[in-house]
Amino acid sequence: MTFPVIGVVGGGQLARMMSGPATELGLELRVLAEGPDVSAVAAVARAEIGDYRNRDALRSFAAGVDVVTFDHEHVPGELLEELAREGVVIHPSPAALLHAQDKLVMRRAVEELGLPNPRWRAVSGTAELAAFAAESGWPVVLKTPRGGYDGKGVLVLRDEEALTAAEPWFTGGELLVEQFVPFSRELSVLVARRPSGEAVTWPVVESIQVDSVCDEVLAPAPHLPRGVADAVTRAALQLAEQLGVTGVMAVELFETPGTGPGFLVNELAMRPHNSGHWTMDGSLTGQFEQHLRAVLDLPLGSTDTVAEHTVMKNVLGGKNTDIYAAYASALSSGPSAKVHFYGKGVRPGRKIGHVNALASPGEPLASVRQRATTVAAILRDGTAPPSTHQD
Repeated sequence: MTFPVIGVVGGGQLARMMSGPATELGLELRVLAEGPDVSAVAAVARAEIGDYRNRDALRSFAAGVDVVTFDHEHVPGELLEELAREGVVIHPSPAALLHAQDKLVMRRAVEELGLPNPRWRAVSGTAELAAFAAESGWPVVLKTPRGGYDGKGVLVLRDEEALTAAEPWFTGGELLVEQFVPFSRELSVLVARRPSGEAVTWPVVESIQVDSVCDEVLAPAPHLPRGVADAVTRAALQLAEQLGVTGVMAVELFETPGTGPGFLVNELAMRPHNSGHWTMDGSLTGQFEQHLRAVLDLPLGSTDTVAEHTVMKNVLGGKNTDIYAAYASALSSGPSAKVHFYGKGVRPGRKIGHVNALASPGEPLASVRQRATTVAAILRDGTAPPSTHQD
């Protein structure tokens, strides 16, 4: 039997979490890792150490695999285009991936497709920035088109006096400025698409951010009007088809009740995503297995949920540096919760794992959230928090 070899550029936790489904499917997963101690290296049989920005390193890695995919979107597009011209199979393609690499490209595409965008403009200096703010109203949000994540590369400008703070951001290229959206909450929906065109989605979820980092995901998003959920799902499928996405894509959105269709597109990520970690235990097919199926053009799995509610709680580095020592207490506090640890050293604020908790029949969402929060807190701090969640 000959099974294909999948190469993942990047050795972070997303690559690590692809390894389990790859093993179950009998696939070989190889990783181009940034260093010998990154998250995925311990989870795969073969990891090559190399710089994803180096042409020779990428070409050498691609030569040993059947398809190349990604743990992150930071690989230079011109290098990927060279590999594609040389016959390397890349999913998502460089042309599709560009919409997750460059926020200006993404905004233009969303606009061309007629999907709900916040007001935005490409600006090259503070004068253009001020002109946009005069039209749209303060505050506004300034973003670097490339390289930003978890709140990095984002500057909120409250008034004209804040323009001074924006001046150092203009170093020659265009930046993206957007209206400050008065949203009620953040939503996300995952879509998976294979090269032959089949596409599926998971339920729309609520993504709760703390200090610009995803803290908790509620699946499905509670109390989301059916019409909004359906419109979000249609938008995700349209984006996947029209942009030629292959693999998993996350569409992050702002919920805006009473305005247009009730949402605005925020950002795209063309890979498995933090807002989809709940699918590992809460869906018949998790996002990591689905991504592997999609990039190999295999039939996609069912995205049906297995519980009324699933809660994903991120575990960030805290005062407890011996995570395993907390396992007995954490696991006994929530026997039905699932712990996923990324094999990373503990550093304050660093994503080191997550907890998934699924509702028992008839269990209210508040109870599920409390279970997930308790397990995550014990791992982070060694102690359980007081009960706080309400429906």
